[in-house]
Amino acid sequence: MQFTKMHGAGNDYVYLDCFHNDLPPNPPELARQMSHRHFGVGADGLILIRKSAQADARMQMFNADGSEAEMCGNGIRCVAKYVYDHHLCRQTELKIETGAGILSLHLETSGGLVSQVRVDMGEPILAPARIPTTLPGEPVVDQPLGLCQLELAATCVSMGNPHCVIFVAAATDDLVLGCGPQIENAAVFPERANVEFVELISRTEVRQRTWERGSGETWACGTGASAVCVAGVLSGRTERKILIHLLGGDLELEWDEPTNHVFMTGPATEVFTGEWPE
Repeated sequence: MQFTKMHGAGNDYVYLDCFHNDLPPNPPELARQMSHRHFGVGADGLILIRKSAQADARMQMFNADGSEAEMCGNGIRCVAKYVYDHHLCRQTELKIETGAGILSLHLETSGGLVSQVRVDMGEPILAPARIPTTLPGEPVVDQPLGLCQLELAATCVSMGNPHCVIFVAAATDDLVLGCGPQIENAAVFPERANVEFVELISRTEVRQRTWERGSGETWACGTGASAVCVAGVLSGRTERKILIHLLGGDLELEWDEPTNHVFMTGPATEVFTGEWPE
């Protein structure tokens, strides 16, 4: 079975072309095996590129622990690159079906290949029941978490998947690796949560580290970056257009006021292809 390894700002996934190949019989188990950093290919998860009756392609994704996720902002940029570069659809305006709905993407190309993608991430979901979270407030802004024996305040946003954004003085390993798993699995998040620890550099620039639901710390998180952009505006810390520095690179985010949509722009990179034994 042929696979392609790709990453968006260091958020890496294994991709399977299900346009030309059958769907794997057990995607969750395959995701666990292929994602393993020592015994597999090594990735944050597995993404199936499938045909869609409603869009140019469909993205189905599984985290490294085998759990299925609704969306991945970095992953969808790579799906768009694969679809274009591998001639599944040679349009620079694409629609990709995801578990969070159909998203529109604009592709920037160089030398016949995609170099950067702008994704319309849609409208943020702020109703607590739809995120979901049981924390008080609507929207949930700077609410005390009461976890990790620290005074951490959460702003909660869904970009098709749940996010808990916490602004901190320094996004340390103790916070990300120690508190991240506790917050992900906290009772106030009935479907678990992705957790973003954010350092404020200025009103137009932040630094982000993410503990991702089902995958652990990842080098970038596109839906998380979108949630950070929204959380910064809701809490009065940032402007609507910001630059976010992640471990694997930079993303440009904008929460457009007239449309209420979040737009994310960033790179997509193909790393290598290989054969996985059936």
